[in-house]
Amino acid sequence: VQILKIHSKGIKLARGFDLDRAARITPGFSGADLANAMNEAALLAARRNATAVGIKDFEAAMERVIAGLEKKTRVMNERERQTVAYHESGHALVAGLLTHADPVAKISIIPRARGALGYTMQMPSEDRYILTRDELTDRVGVMMGGRAAETTMLDTISTGASDDIQKATELVRRMVTEFGMSEKLGSVRYAGQQLQYLGGMMQDNSQLSPRTREIIDAEVQDIITGQFERAQAVLREHRAALETLAKDLLEHETVDGSAVQAALEAEGAPNAGGTG
Repeated sequence: VQILKIHSKGIKLARGFDLDRAARITPGFSGADLANAMNEAALLAARRNATAVGIKDFEAAMERVIAGLEKKTRVMNERERQTVAYHESGHALVAGLLTHADPVAKISIIPRARGALGYTMQMPSEDRYILTRDELTDRVGVMMGGRAAETTMLDTISTGASDDIQKATELVRRMVTEFGMSEKLGSVRYAGQQLQYLGGMMQDNSQLSPRTREIIDAEVQDIITGQFERAQAVLREHRAALETLAKDLLEHETVDGSAVQAALEAEGAPNAGGTG
């Protein structure tokens, strides 16, 4: 809140602009990210000839900082739009149904400048500095929810899960090699030193035996596969809600997090956020 107050000096905020809310929906943002969001919000307000910056301007600016500009000129055919709608609905529903997943704030199937054809925005209620194994595996489950939705509804897979797979693999490998969260490997650090190589960073795992590397790779695969199958099971159980949410997205292109609970209630499911 204090950082936002600094970066909003000289910017006229609308009456009722809730700095506490703005802070809650930007956990993990750096000072530079907050400055960018506030400046972008001022530009958005100016473009609509407003006399002050409203919280909606800030929320739209925050999306731009996270996902990039909308690219409505990028036209997808109906099959692609349907695939993206199921994919993002899968992320959102799994997030809404797993106990430790962060709440969903917004879902969109509007392509963005950074290459995303859609996105599911989750907003934790607070900054977190310590995460449990259950919380991390739930994050992986949400990441795999998009591909799980494709297999559930379309009986196929697409290239749309590429970024999800990369992020899930990186997170699970850290769980196994840095955080000691593998039952087979125990509480031992196996991550190699970070070395500078051709302008980038790479892991030096030369001290690991071939057998240990095999176990690490197998553990990473087992955890990701397990979470993918878990996401599939959740979505098969709530197939009707998945269909409802995807249709809502296809009609409106962007919906807020309340659409997840509405889809679940429409099929008579219990409240979201309670599946272990």
